[in-house]
Amino acid sequence: MESRRGPLKSAVPSNIVSPVRRCSRTACGRPAVATLTYVYADSTAVLGPLATYAEPHCYDLCAEHSERLTAPRGWEVVRLLDGSAPARPTGDDLEALANAVREAARPQERAAEAGGARSADPMEVARRGHLRVLRSPDN
Repeated sequence: MESRRGPLKSAVPSNIVSPVRRCSRTACGRPAVATLTYVYADSTAVLGPLATYAEPHCYDLCAEHSERLTAPRGWEVVRLLDGSAPARPTGDDLEALANAVREAARPQERAAEAGGARSADPMEVARRGHLRVLRSPDN
């Protein structure tokens, strides 16, 4: 007896496999960005960049689960930085950026200083834009 709806079809075709590795956490379908491994002898969990291929005793984690990762009491978590990932700005980076913006906002003062700077600074030979040519300290 055949069903009125036709032959039973699978919800997901079995011949198509996603090339994207998914997070190992239950019910999480986000793409994996990091791989978690354990070093039981040292009581250490190592979280690093996504491994080139899936291994049986490693866990692939998405960005959210890798950020929230905690280890059991007495264990240490070692987070290896991915060289290809952009580094987060530090306080020093933000301060340097703020100083550069402040300096760029004062073009009239810089132009006035440029004329008098050559006579005030004996090491400065020439100036081109924001670059200065300095005399060697040996001379």
